[in-house]
Amino acid sequence: MNYPSKLIEDAVNAFASLPSIGRKTALRLVLHLIKEQPEKVENFANALTRMRQNIRFCTECGNVSDAAICAICSSPRRDRRTICVVEGIKDVMAIENTQQYMGLYHVLGGVIAPIEGIGPDMLNIEPLLERARKEETTEIIMAISPTIEGETTIFYLAKQLEKLDVQVSTLARGISFGGELEYADEVTLGRSIASRRLYES
Repeated sequence: MNYPSKLIEDAVNAFASLPSIGRKTALRLVLHLIKEQPEKVENFANALTRMRQNIRFCTECGNVSDAAICAICSSPRRDRRTICVVEGIKDVMAIENTQQYMGLYHVLGGVIAPIEGIGPDMLNIEPLLERARKEETTEIIMAISPTIEGETTIFYLAKQLEKLDVQVSTLARGISFGGELEYADEVTLGRSIASRRLYES
């Protein structure tokens, strides 16, 4: 595609580098911004810059946060006996939207995938085990997408947790095997959390 301006081409390339945004969509976004007031575009750019420079990861659960400890971990209203283990940050958001869970979270940062070269040492697993050793933790919910890699990860974690005095549970099978947790509707996901069952390896 030929662009009338190198500035436009650079902006299109920047947008097109984002996930799920093709070059046509990127061009539409760029042309939209050109028509906006300069202050509005500047605010848009500043919001992205501030986010990237100041965003932090919770030192307890690994979720994104504005402070060292996220709002969920620091809330006195959360049930500190229960930890819900998820693959990524989007899964935390999905479960929170169900309003069916009031415990804490632990973000693994992915799943064990040997074919892709991702082993247990590359995930946020050791901090989870440390949290599980605390006396107040009584249940760990494996809210991991029911894929082959997800099941492998659940099996590995369950084995690591066997010697600890915690109950390991998984989501009820309202989530179809092979599905991604973040794409499940809120009602199905909420029922899966509420109807969780003990994990049997």
